[in-house]
Amino acid sequence: MSAPTSIATAAAAGRAHMPWLIIAAGSIVAMLTFGPRSAMGFFQLPMLQDTGWDRTTFGLAMAVQNLCWGLSQPFFGAIADKYGTWRVLAMSGIVYACGLFLMSLGGSPWTLHVGGGVLVGLGVGSGSFGIVLSAFARNVTPQQRSMAFGIGTAAGSAGMFLFAPLSQGLISALGWSDSLVTLGALMLLVPLFAIPLRGNSSSGIQREPEFKQTAGQALSEALGHKSYLLLVAGFFVCGYQVAFITAHFPAYIGDIGIDARYAVIALALIGFFNIIGSLASGVISQHYSKPYFLAYIYLARSVAVAAFLLLPQSPLSVVIFAIVMGLLWLSTVPPTNALVAIMFGTRHLGLLGGVVFLSHQVGSFLGVWMGGYLYDRFGTYDPVWWFGAALGVFAAVVHWPIREQAVARPAAA
Repeated sequence: MSAPTSIATAAAAGRAHMPWLIIAAGSIVAMLTFGPRSAMGFFQLPMLQDTGWDRTTFGLAMAVQNLCWGLSQPFFGAIADKYGTWRVLAMSGIVYACGLFLMSLGGSPWTLHVGGGVLVGLGVGSGSFGIVLSAFARNVTPQQRSMAFGIGTAAGSAGMFLFAPLSQGLISALGWSDSLVTLGALMLLVPLFAIPLRGNSSSGIQREPEFKQTAGQALSEALGHKSYLLLVAGFFVCGYQVAFITAHFPAYIGDIGIDARYAVIALALIGFFNIIGSLASGVISQHYSKPYFLAYIYLARSVAVAAFLLLPQSPLSVVIFAIVMGLLWLSTVPPTNALVAIMFGTRHLGLLGGVVFLSHQVGSFLGVWMGGYLYDRFGTYDPVWWFGAALGVFAAVVHWPIREQAVARPAAA
């Protein structure tokens, strides 16, 4: 191909229209799969009141959920990379629904741990951001990538915004068990909404030069790359912080003597402002340094947590904290996924992005489990809060030296 032709092709790609049907379908799936798991905290107290279990039991189930989500995502990402996104998303809806149905039985801790822990974790792992955003990456230009990631992440945020009041309303009207059955039925819509993503494995508009690799070679290359390892380490902190708040904030609100309705308001506000934060993150990270932007996000989270704990706590402080955390909540996702795509391309993005997300979910496991365990041991969530604030400073430090550039490879044939 001649130089003028190459320039013209690149220019045309830069002007390409967004594939809005794919973006819309993936966004609806992200909203559905992220919604129920973000509302799990509302089920804790009514479930424990009926069953007599302690918070460690519930916290362990949610920790297992986050760990299964993280452990499964690299495998589901690799399957989607090779065989197509729709097959993985269709399986997600079915497994997710089965998990919620089993969790609704509430007969013994094993139904909670297997249903709400293992099966819901696998359902989210096969239908969450990593799968959807990888499909987006292969169907938009590099110039559109961060914005597409921001839209998909904002859709997941909308799920949190919608399912917080929906779940609380269902629990009030139907009880926690029938509410879980209702949410499980909604998950059966995922395969239907995912139909426009059929066939999107290595296809798409991306025509970047392919560097031939097996999945194993791609993983080996990534694990030997310093910037990738730093990104993996930093995303651990994101998981710890957001999973702890998702699972334990409703109970924490009651512990400090604030009316329970503010827990619903807080998580709904986090979800709403998460939409704004995710979209803004997509725009900002498209134009500015992604590693530096991530460092600032983690520092801001630490400041927000410290201020919330040190200042007088009231309904107003809960609302302000929720707004600030909402803006910062998933704003890490677009630049993090974009950095993986910049470093290694999109061919194995489901796998490599899944490994980064595995680190996130290991952090989620610890945040959720430590929340329940340390509360039962000390009668307060304060140690978990402060450890999360310290981890935010650590994440800022490790993101600073990340290099925003592609790995050095032999020239493509």
